[in-house]
Amino acid sequence: MAEHTQQFVRQQASTQVAEPGNMPSPRTLTDVPGWFTFLDQALFDWFLIRQGQRAERGDLLEMGVYVGKSAIFLGRYLQQGESLTVCDLFESPAPDDANSAEIARYLPLATRQAFECNYLSFHDELPQVLQAPTSVVVDEVPTGSCRFVHIDASHLYEHVSMDIATARSVLLPSGVVVLDDFRSEHTPGVALAAWEAVLAQGLNPVCLSKDKFYGTWDDPKPIQDDLLAMLSSRQDLGFDTEWAAGRRIVRVHSTNSEAASS
Repeated sequence: MAEHTQQFVRQQASTQVAEPGNMPSPRTLTDVPGWFTFLDQALFDWFLIRQGQRAERGDLLEMGVYVGKSAIFLGRYLQQGESLTVCDLFESPAPDDANSAEIARYLPLATRQAFECNYLSFHDELPQVLQAPTSVVVDEVPTGSCRFVHIDASHLYEHVSMDIATARSVLLPSGVVVLDDFRSEHTPGVALAAWEAVLAQGLNPVCLSKDKFYGTWDDPKPIQDDLLAMLSSRQDLGFDTEWAAGRRIVRVHSTNSEAASS
């Protein structure tokens, strides 16, 4: 195991228990800072419940945590025998100068203590926490063990490409990967890595929300057919279907303007 991996394992063992101090405990998910819209909560919910209904079992993984909003949400969908792993640098040094500058600009207040206090406000136990660069995940999460992976870590092309490759390694054949900020104006690296994976690495788009790309390395048609059936029955969600480079792409949007921005 690489030296940096050994370092984060020792750190994890020494900081496993959070000390809340004077930090206020959130009562609802809305109280937790972060970017996780009603639309993406609805899509996460649908994908994860569908997997459970189809008896698809596997662990959950999130790369990039901030202070835990989406991780808390994911923790609600764990089935017996499954685990949630989250990976984030938190206060640890970044692996390169570009990543360090990115964190200083966009995520100066993300701490492990804040994450743990938030998570324990909703769940009895913490997930497996990897306080380290996401490069360690491929060595810490078994190959083919996950059914759902959420990538919301660095926006730098080189890091996102690596995270996508890691997702492909740890996902089950029918697993789903979600990429955050795949088309935001300040994250061209995510867009490049996402569509490169589609055009050159076999990743199949399932659907797109305003903020996130949902895909699979499996045949996307059965998932899309089920998704379209669900969307057709919802009054609060709308959709459009487009084709690009021979691929069907479902664009999903919220019909409730207030919910869409929450």
